[in-house]
Amino acid sequence: MWGIVPAAGRGSRIQPLAFSKELLPVGSRRDDGTERPCAVSEYLLERLILGGADKICFVISPGKSDILEYFGDHYGSAQLAYVVQPDASGLCDAVFRAGTVVGHDEDVIVGLPDTIWFPKVALQALPDADLSFLLFPVERPEFFDAVVLDGDSVREIQVKQPNPTSRWIWGAFKMSATGFRQLHELWHARERRDEYFGTLVNAYIEGGGLGIGVKAGESYVDVGTIDGYRTAMALLADSAGADGRSRLRAGSSSDGARPIPAMENGATA
Repeated sequence: MWGIVPAAGRGSRIQPLAFSKELLPVGSRRDDGTERPCAVSEYLLERLILGGADKICFVISPGKSDILEYFGDHYGSAQLAYVVQPDASGLCDAVFRAGTVVGHDEDVIVGLPDTIWFPKVALQALPDADLSFLLFPVERPEFFDAVVLDGDSVREIQVKQPNPTSRWIWGAFKMSATGFRQLHELWHARERRDEYFGTLVNAYIEGGGLGIGVKAGESYVDVGTIDGYRTAMALLADSAGADGRSRLRAGSSSDGARPIPAMENGATA
């Protein structure tokens, strides 16, 4: 299964930075006994792998070669690939550009690389459906894509609406090979005008498609702002020991994950 990491955004909310926002240091890790900063996107990569991804595709802009230099060709047990998104044209464009490496019969999981969430094994709760969303409760759902459910079925995604009727937002989603192809074809049929994945999903549901929402998430932080960065640091400190302490390393052996000892401040991915 492929994990897709859309990483072509400019990160304007947290500029100026001298590097890609996906490499923003958040927390730390121990590498051969030395404590080193941990890039925020490493938290997502670990969660994708725990969710079943054995290959991960970064979708990057032409100016983000530092991501390739940082991660190289593998992370833990997952092999890495890189696809270029020439312009920041939205999440749909980024996700479907990964179709150049995703095989015809391969499922995918998509997550956002500037977020940190718990529990880190939550993706394992997603079913083998054509489309399913990992949901998290938040205090300010108007800043995200709120998901309205009818039982377990997604009725509507309210994309950054001022007064959403749900406080549950999606933090990651999974598509079967069939679901990926259907949504890709629908996006093209709609002349690729959907920038947000939520508007495409609404059209998919209106056309008879089914999306499943799973309320398996507990905490979710967008690290793309200064306030979010501070909240993420506090969340990592508070979650020490809550999820276990194993971590994957960039550049570790490709035959499996390598555990990292617990850190003094408890900041683990």
